[in-house]
Amino acid sequence: MPVRRTARLLLITGGTVVAAGAVAAVGSMAVVAGAASGRVHEVEDAPEAPVVIVLGAKVRDGAPMSILAGRLDVGAELVRSGKARAVLVSGDANGTSGDEIAAMTDYLVEQGVDRDLIVGDGFGLDTYDTCVRAAQTFGVTRALIVSQEPHVSRAVALCEHAGIDAHGVRGYCHDCRSITVARNTAREWLARPKAVLDMLSNRPPKVETAPTDALDRVLAAD
Repeated sequence: MPVRRTARLLLITGGTVVAAGAVAAVGSMAVVAGAASGRVHEVEDAPEAPVVIVLGAKVRDGAPMSILAGRLDVGAELVRSGKARAVLVSGDANGTSGDEIAAMTDYLVEQGVDRDLIVGDGFGLDTYDTCVRAAQTFGVTRALIVSQEPHVSRAVALCEHAGIDAHGVRGYCHDCRSITVARNTAREWLARPKAVLDMLSNRPPKVETAPTDALDRVLAAD
C-alpha cells in the first residue's frame, strides 16, 4: 500500500476514534447531568435521609487527605444537624494508600460522630460498586451521598440506577490547589463513559458479600 494512502487511512481512522470518544464523553455527561438534575445540594440545603454515604479517597499515614477530609466534614455536619442518622463509609479497606475505612471512621469519631452510628464497607472499590453494594448488601433505599463536584453528580446517577433515592451533597475542598481541581475534572471526563457502560451492563460489584442488617440495627437503635 502506498505511503500516502496509508497515511490517509491512519488519519481517517484516528479521526473516527477521536470523534467517537468525544461523542461518548459528551453523551455520558448528558446522561449523568440528567440523572442528577435537582439532586445535588450544599450541606445547608440538603434534605433529610436515613443514611449518608461518604465515598472513600486517598489516606496518608492512616489519616484522610484533604479531599477525603472535606467529604467527612460534610458527613459529620449532616449527622450533627439531624439530616442523617447513620453513616456508611465506603471505600477500599486494602487500598494502596492504606485502610480508607479505618481512617474515615476514626476521623468521624474525632469530629464528634458516635462510633456506633458508623458502618463501614471496605469493598466500595469504585463509585458504582459503592452504590450497588449499598443497595444490595446494606439495604439502602434512600440516602445522601457526599463527594466533591463534579464527582458527586456521577455518584447520584449511579446510586439512582442502583435503586436508591439519592441526593448528593457537595464535599468541601480544603486547600485544594487548581491543579488538583483540573486533574479531578479530567478524570471525571474519563470516568463518566465507564459509568454509563456500567449502568447499561448492570455488572455485579467486584466483590459480592451476603446482605447484612448492620445499618438497620443502627437505625433501629436511633
